[in-house]
Amino acid sequence: MHASVRERAPVRPALVLDRTETRPRAAVLVLHGGSDEGEGPPPRLNVAAGRMRPVTRGLLRATEGLGVVVGRVRYRCRGWNGARADAARDTLRALDELGLLLGRLPVVLVGHSMGGRAALSAGGHDLVEGVVALAPWCPPGEPVHRLAGRRAVLLHGERDRTTDPRESVEFAARARRAGARACAVLVARGEHTMLRRAVTWQSLTVRTVEGLLGAGPLPDVVRQGLLDDTSPVQRA
Repeated sequence: MHASVRERAPVRPALVLDRTETRPRAAVLVLHGGSDEGEGPPPRLNVAAGRMRPVTRGLLRATEGLGVVVGRVRYRCRGWNGARADAARDTLRALDELGLLLGRLPVVLVGHSMGGRAALSAGGHDLVEGVVALAPWCPPGEPVHRLAGRRAVLLHGERDRTTDPRESVEFAARARRAGARACAVLVARGEHTMLRRAVTWQSLTVRTVEGLLGAGPLPDVVRQGLLDDTSPVQRA
């Protein structure tokens, strides 16, 4: 009986909107981090989600009046959970929900840590224009082919001890070979929490999203990274 009740329970939407628009022209979805394993829901007091609130506020300010919808991905589970890739599946679900709600809009995904991995994994969705991955979790051999034709910017602190900045550099290089316009920007003295040099993290993230949406110029270091045919890595 309990199992049948669970089966009938409605699945909560994966899309949470912080701002919608009457005449939307683009959208940004924010993805917070999580853990390697964990089938329970994210906790109510979610440090990983809190880490992305300044980013969301910055995006809301920067895109005000531009017809940009801003939202978040709601995860069903706190963990990635191996081949299930739960966070990536929820991101694809949120993108489908956004398309049904507002039609075909160019979308930029902004994710941190596990959320960065989910954003890069979902980057092949028809709506996705670009991805900004912050200190992303990019295990060796992570598929890159889905990013062909997209722009992907990976920002990673040089002193990160939770996820490896070298793996972001390697991911960007492989994504380029697969047909993506990709680069990795290493933040000097930056760490996984993005607290050290927080102003730099915030500025690079918001301005990169603006640039990918065509709402402003890309930061010079990102523009150079995407244009440089000799190396996928830049430093900030």
